[in-house]
Amino acid sequence: MILSARELDGIQRHAVREYPYEACGVILARGRKRRLLQCKNVQNQLHAKEPQRYLRDARTAYSISTEDLRLIYELEDFGVAIKVIYHSHVDAQQRGGGTGAYFSETDKAEALQNGSPRYPMATYVVVSVVAREIEAVAGFRWNPRRRDFTRVDLEKRTWYEHGAVSASRAWAWVNQCSVKVKERRLQ
Repeated sequence: MILSARELDGIQRHAVREYPYEACGVILARGRKRRLLQCKNVQNQLHAKEPQRYLRDARTAYSISTEDLRLIYELEDFGVAIKVIYHSHVDAQQRGGGTGAYFSETDKAEALQNGSPRYPMATYVVVSVVAREIEAVAGFRWNPRRRDFTRVDLEKRTWYEHGAVSASRAWAWVNQCSVKVKERRLQ
């Protein structure tokens, strides 16, 4: 999996900004055009409404807002793919030591549906934030032979090396997709 320097920076800034709560988001792509979508974590609201159902708050869990999910699903209808799903772990450490940038059993359970990955081609990025500082970043992908998520290297490349278009053209594409989504809702 390849993350551009700009994408990695955006993910890390989002994670620090949301501290002491978990950040969450996705990188969407159509062809060679990619866009980071920083989503809203509504876990605190869910936990406050239904603490028996949502046992954890946003310090140890995340739930992407309905509005963000709706946008993502509608963009998928226009050929946009989810390339990266990311979230942060806050002040966490892996059992037995190690950084908080690990793919937990809960993360795995949420990424699977009936034993198969919901997004088999997506890379899951976990950012560990400790005391408002980035501790580590790690990527994980579904390995069909092992039937499990395994760690992958996250390479950093510039937008030019990544093959992306200028920012203005990328935003024009996103706006065009958003207009189509709005038009579709009105029908």
